[in-house]
Amino acid sequence: MGFMDSVKGIVDKGKEFAAQNPDKIDDAIEKAGDLADRKTDGKYAGQVDKVQDAARKALRPE
Repeated sequence: MGFMDSVKGIVDKGKEFAAQNPDKIDDAIEKAGDLADRKTDGKYAGQVDKVQDAARKALRPE
C-alpha cells in the first residue's frame, strides 16, 4: 500500500463521516468560521463566509 493509497483511504473515511454526520460537519464549519471572524475582528468576514460555503458544498453527500 503506497502513500497515495493511504491518503485516499483517509479522504474516503472523512467523506463517509461527513455523509453520516452532516449536522456535526455544519457545526464544525460554523465554529471555525466564527473563530476566524473573532481573531480577525471581522475584517475578512466576507471571505470567511465564502470558504464556509465552499466547505459545506465540498462535504455535502453526493
